Amino acid sequence: MGTLNLSLTDEMRAFIDQNSGAGTLYPTAGEFVRDVLREKMERLEAARVRNAILDGYHDAIHGQTVTYQGNLRALIKRNGE
Repeated sequence: MGTLNLSLTDEMRAFIDQNSGAGTLYPTAGEFVRDVLREKMERLEAARVRNAILDGYHDAIHGQTVTYQGNLRALIKRNGE
């Protein structure tokens, strides 16, 4: 694990302070910032998946499909393990 030093505006620092420490969900400012970053990463991944689904839907409604020749149930089972 590495460290990162950041310069923050007074407003950002106040926001972090309000959401970390005694009486909050996050005992330290670092834990709060890490959680905010994880949430951002999850939102970006969700957007990527959503866009891939929309691309697939667009292909399907325009007839740009290929018949799948494999065993979808086996593929799902194998990837779920």
